[in-house]
Amino acid sequence: MRRVRIIGIGSGHPDQVTAEAAEAIRSVDFVIAAAKSDDDRLLAARREIAARHGDPEVVEVRDPERDRNDPADYTGAVIDWHEARAAAYEQVLAERDGDAAFLVWGDPMLYDSTIRVVERIAERANVTFAWDVLPGISSLQVLAARHRIVLHEVGQPTVITTGRRLAEAVGQGAENIAVMLDGRLACATLADQDQWRIWWGANLGTPTEALVAGRLDTVIDEIRTVRAEAREHSDWVMDTYLLRRTSGSRSA
Repeated sequence: MRRVRIIGIGSGHPDQVTAEAAEAIRSVDFVIAAAKSDDDRLLAARREIAARHGDPEVVEVRDPERDRNDPADYTGAVIDWHEARAAAYEQVLAERDGDAAFLVWGDPMLYDSTIRVVERIAERANVTFAWDVLPGISSLQVLAARHRIVLHEVGQPTVITTGRRLAEAVGQGAENIAVMLDGRLACATLADQDQWRIWWGANLGTPTEALVAGRLDTVIDEIRTVRAEAREHSDWVMDTYLLRRTSGSRSA
């Protein structure tokens, strides 16, 4: 039976591809890769990684647009988007023979839709395949390594959430928060910025990687500036950060 392999490829640097992932890339006949624009830098990075590891053909699929007109129905819009992706990828699998791979930024288990999309295709059974998932190095791992920190304090939990839900996590009393997918720098809207320390990173693992750390109220302007510079140099920016409430401001 043919295989579909979901392969985590790290946060951008080709050397972050694990030996297991590299072997998996070499084992497939082609890679299915979404293209979000005519000049998609992430697609280019996937092409580079594929070329380094066996050079399977990269089949470009135009990524369906996600409906962003109704923020209140975010979940419904994402479900529809996943369905559109499943249909597009299914068509490629139906038209081609051989084993296929998806090269997933970071790790497939963390804020990525590929597993859900492949599940949809498999459940419909219009094309038959076995599939597996190979882990990758996530941006949170790179963030912690770059700043030389542990993501949690001794015996304490860490909440992993999105920028869209940061205020909700703070309101629920979380004091150690890892934030991803924050296109609007939600930490800048917190009212008590002097009570938080931040370890921030943008475009981790790439030539435009940028890092800032310090008390949130004292470094937020620097983050804004560095973030804008990273976007200008790369035409895109993906940032990740850890927020930790300072010990003197924690509730009893």
